[in-house]
Amino acid sequence: MARRSDGGIKRIVIMLILAAIVVGGFAILAFRNKPDTATPVTLTPVEEVLARNLDNNYPATPKEVLKYYSEITRCFYSETYTPEQLAELAAKSRQLLDDQLKAQQDDEDYLNDLKTSVDIFKSQDRYISSYSISGATDIDYYRYEDAEWAKAFCLFTVRDGKKMVATQEEFLLRKDPSGHWKIFGWRIYDDDKEADAK
Repeated sequence: MARRSDGGIKRIVIMLILAAIVVGGFAILAFRNKPDTATPVTLTPVEEVLARNLDNNYPATPKEVLKYYSEITRCFYSETYTPEQLAELAAKSRQLLDDQLKAQQDDEDYLNDLKTSVDIFKSQDRYISSYSISGATDIDYYRYEDAEWAKAFCLFTVRDGKKMVATQEEFLLRKDPSGHWKIFGWRIYDDDKEADAK
């Protein structure tokens, strides 16, 4: 009788070991497949701008084009970045430009002029603190020479030392054959000069 009871105990111990292995295996698999609950990575403003794929996610309206362009511009003049990131930002910026405007300067000249402009701006203790784009109802749409055009404004607020300076720029956009709004040109808008011209 003692032998039978020893055999029963051995079976119970073996079954408990097997059960522990099975449960342990499931626990390991569940732990491996558990979603990462670590703190999500926060992107810098430059990384956020660079994360956008314009081939698959081009801004749909003139306002959205100017918003993205203004965010790139703010990164140029107000953020820190590597030389590689500056080149990537410049490339993103040029993707928003009309072909006729891009043809006036190649990529290398554009990047060199941009570096010079940024260096001068930052050396004067200046940075773009914010920007504001025309509301959708304030954008002027029209047709000219078989093309669709849009005119919109962007107000950049620049911190210049201890003072804030607002500069309003008028942008002209043209829709390309693919249906994308591209920046054709811009100028600093002066209300007084416009009033004199009328």
